[in-house]
Amino acid sequence: MTSPARTVGRIVLGSLLALIGVSHLTVARKGFRVAVPDWVPGDPDTTVVASGVVEIGLGTAMLFARRHRGLVGTLTALFLVAVFPGNVSQWKHQRYAPGLDTDAKRFARLFLQPVLIWLVLWATRAPRR
Repeated sequence: MTSPARTVGRIVLGSLLALIGVSHLTVARKGFRVAVPDWVPGDPDTTVVASGVVEIGLGTAMLFARRHRGLVGTLTALFLVAVFPGNVSQWKHQRYAPGLDTDAKRFARLFLQPVLIWLVLWATRAPRR
């Protein structure tokens, strides 16, 4: 049994992740391509589509998984760690994307990622007794 706060956190984070994943495939696809570092092999658009599909899957799993919430949280946190170099690359190379139109905003987002990772892990763990 989880606390109401963790349940709300899971719903908000899972919904946000799934929504962002959908935006990778639709309206924000071009904006996400600029975050793909140059050293990532393959076509940046393929990377954006693949990461969007993963985000939809993880977000949905956060919303509906019951028995394996901890595993879903761990996988989601690992995914957020894996995409962090894209955030660094976008800031380092001053690449514009909607909502990230200044160096200050791109830099601030770097500090948001660890917070998101912590929130995902917190929301998917059973409370201590």
